[in-house]
Amino acid sequence: MGAGTTAGATSRLAVVPLLLLPLLLARGAEAVSLWRPPPEAGLLGSAPGRFLTQEEHWMSQTLDHFSPTDHRQFKQRYYEFLDYHRAPNGPVFLNICGEASCTGISNNYLAVMAKKFGAALVSPEHRYYGKSSPFEDLTTENLRFLSSKQALSDLAVFRQYYQETLNAKYNRSGVDNSWFVFGGSYSGALSAWFRLKFPHLTCGSLASSGVVLAVYNFTDFDKQIGESAGPECKEALQEVTRLVDGQLQSGHNSVKELFGAKLLENDGDFLYLLADAAAIAFQYGNPDVLCSPLVEAKKNGTDLVEAFAHYVNDYYVGTFRASVASYDQNYLKNTTPAESSYRLWWYQVCSEVAYFQVAPKNDSVRSAKIDTRYHLDLCKNVFGEGVYPDVSMTNLYYGGTRIAVQVLKLFLQMALKTHGAMLLSRNHRKNCHHT
Repeated sequence: MGAGTTAGATSRLAVVPLLLLPLLLARGAEAVSLWRPPPEAGLLGSAPGRFLTQEEHWMSQTLDHFSPTDHRQFKQRYYEFLDYHRAPNGPVFLNICGEASCTGISNNYLAVMAKKFGAALVSPEHRYYGKSSPFEDLTTENLRFLSSKQALSDLAVFRQYYQETLNAKYNRSGVDNSWFVFGGSYSGALSAWFRLKFPHLTCGSLASSGVVLAVYNFTDFDKQIGESAGPECKEALQEVTRLVDGQLQSGHNSVKELFGAKLLENDGDFLYLLADAAAIAFQYGNPDVLCSPLVEAKKNGTDLVEAFAHYVNDYYVGTFRASVASYDQNYLKNTTPAESSYRLWWYQVCSEVAYFQVAPKNDSVRSAKIDTRYHLDLCKNVFGEGVYPDVSMTNLYYGGTRIAVQVLKLFLQMALKTHGAMLLSRNHRKNCHHT
């Protein structure tokens, strides 16, 4: 095969994986929250108990991928489902578990795609979350290995480990299946970043609502809540905020009892609970459960705060199973909590990506008391001095919303080179093209 033909084949293959990156990457983090561990599976489109598998598998993972002298390891949990796999050469779909415990492979849209394309499904748990924690005591010192960079290297090591496992299973060596990486929200960002940082290990990436742009003051989140609510519901929510702010300012902490949140001594923590409770109705597609009773109460002249409290207690805490205690900074300071996801995610927020959901200066839905100072004080109070989100460096490292441009440049470089390390290997080109 001539050099011109080789370059042409590479060029075609360069475009196909790029098309798997959704157009929403250019929008950055506008539509995604990243503030609480995901809800129960049933609220994410997979009926409760509907897993393809919950059988646990384990591998030894490196604790610090960036130290040549630290050889410590920890056990990382993962899941595999091979019933749909077109063995031995079918593709492998790697579904990235994000900022919560990973309890299995759900029977969702990805399962449908795996069946259609004859793919194996694998899903590794994110380091520190669930059962994949290197430490029992989650002190700030022990959390220093919790980062997106370490997590991406985990994925690379897992990918190589599992490929070797497949090769051993089929009594072969040196063979690569076609790998595709999937994720949503934070794990969507990991999916896109993995494609960017390890292009030789995957044929494509699907980043659903991938939050590839780290944001310091994320005022757009509150603005989107107001827009999604519509004029009537937005006005009702803003009135609730004004009424609650007024009661707190007057020293009437009894309002917290209405929401079952008396334990939240810090007013900011309590107001954050209310802001999250309102946002969840829109983020997970249930606006009527919030807006209908509020708009009706406002029209009838009944107590808006009580109507909102009923929604919070019945839906956000009851149905959605949100934990009021998790908003308490004293709870977040606990280094051996029963549920660690809250402390872990706040550490990632405070040390790397921020997404401080502060109130906009004008026309905000949430209380103006949820500002930058509240977030910085929380980070300092929970994790101590020196923990700060350098979002500029995060965006410099990953490219922010220009990630698609970077991926395109990378593949153009590959396409233009007919020799050397930048050229995709013939086997990798064939595998990606075959899929």
